[in-house]
Amino acid sequence: MLITLPIAELVPGMFVDSVSKQQEHVNSIKIKTRGLVRDKTIIQRLISEGVEELLIDFTQSDVALPKKYQPKPEPAKPKVEQKPAANEEPQGITVQQEFLKASVHYEQHSRKLQSLYSDITAGLKMNMAVLDDIAVDIVGSVFRNHNALTILTRLKDKHIYNWRHMINTAILVSVFAKYLGYKEKTIKELAMGALLHDIGQAKMPQGVLSKPSALNDNELQVVKKHVAQSLGLVKGEKGITPLMLDMIVNHHERLDGTGYPRGITAEKLSRPARMMAIVDVYDAMTADRPHQMGEEPISALRYLLANKQMFDSELVQRFIKCLGVHPVGTIVKLNNDRLALVMEGNHENPIKPKVKVFYNAKHKHHVTAKDVDLNVEKELKIIASIKPLDYQLNLARLLKEHLLV
Repeated sequence: MLITLPIAELVPGMFVDSVSKQQEHVNSIKIKTRGLVRDKTIIQRLISEGVEELLIDFTQSDVALPKKYQPKPEPAKPKVEQKPAANEEPQGITVQQEFLKASVHYEQHSRKLQSLYSDITAGLKMNMAVLDDIAVDIVGSVFRNHNALTILTRLKDKHIYNWRHMINTAILVSVFAKYLGYKEKTIKELAMGALLHDIGQAKMPQGVLSKPSALNDNELQVVKKHVAQSLGLVKGEKGITPLMLDMIVNHHERLDGTGYPRGITAEKLSRPARMMAIVDVYDAMTADRPHQMGEEPISALRYLLANKQMFDSELVQRFIKCLGVHPVGTIVKLNNDRLALVMEGNHENPIKPKVKVFYNAKHKHHVTAKDVDLNVEKELKIIASIKPLDYQLNLARLLKEHLLV
């Protein structure tokens, strides 16, 4: 949707299609560049050049269309109760309602990807239909209630990291893209790109990937070849789009040119490639892997924030707002010596999510579960993220007890 806005309403995240009105004065030059407004310095430059009005393309923007420009809703019509078609899913359902289906499908997808991964390792042709079905299912679940699948990404198992990483990155990039306002069709492409981004590892020496200690330089060079292997596997496959190829080729590239395989820099890295880099590192750092135990989400988010030279800082900030400082599925300790499970994020105030209190940390026993909105209960605060093993807690069992209805 193209909307003409005065310069005073221009904010970072809007996509400028063109300048529609500019003062003719001093030595100003005509601004014709199309592109995303990344920060306020760009806005100041436009003002200094006499720009008064701009044509904004909200289909490519990272911010929503302001309410004042949204079409007026039609007068309400009498409600006619209709039963949904057999293949339709209800919209806006609760996390508990979505979690049952999501948890079943998550395990089914994991087994399918394990089988596909094994087939590729054995030299068989990749089954793209399986990946397409998984991508469609993930995006559908994310649009019904994005918290259900996001919670499942917190489950860890170092023995099945490779295909769990494929699923988790597809979930996370879908949730992130939905938060940024991407259309469902594009989000499905992003999910497919995530499922495919590391598929070339199936052609790597599996002993290297499952090594229980850190890789040496030679082994690292071998692993880096997975990008080329991934490209080789998808080449010529029906349904592969330029967006998917971009994610596969560039998810290990960094803004400062320190990434691989080509060492390209910021100006050549698209937004989807930058998103995939963030999601890929976040999931890898928080997952249990053969050579290391996963870190808590807050540590991974701090790493991404601290390395602005490598990762798009604006996108990292948005990723944190999307997931929350303590993402759903994280166990946190409150200032009243209670442990709680994060159930729903708070985009406006990421340190104040909705939680379910379930454990007395002082006396080390379970308590009657209670839902608490930390944005309402002002005296309660999160003081730390907790690893389940610190209190001998089984996260998978906890999720079933508190989320299955």
